[in-house]
Amino acid sequence: MINIDYGKIKLNLNKIIEEKNISKNKLAQRTEMQRTQLNKYCNQNIQRIDLSILARLCYVLECEISDIIEYIPPEE
Repeated sequence: MINIDYGKIKLNLNKIIEEKNISKNKLAQRTEMQRTQLNKYCNQNIQRIDLSILARLCYVLECEISDIIEYIPPEE
């Protein structure tokens, strides 16, 4: 079986939180997320992305989804 590298998805949530100068506690409260759940998103420790959470993050952080999610192609 051939192992193909498709690249990876990176979440830039920590960067945006810092740029927007908002605490994780405040962001968790405004997006109606538990702090532990928000930390999982910040630490790239999720298996599946919840679209409603992404919508809430974009709304509260006043950003585009492309600001949060980045596709990193495989190295040739």
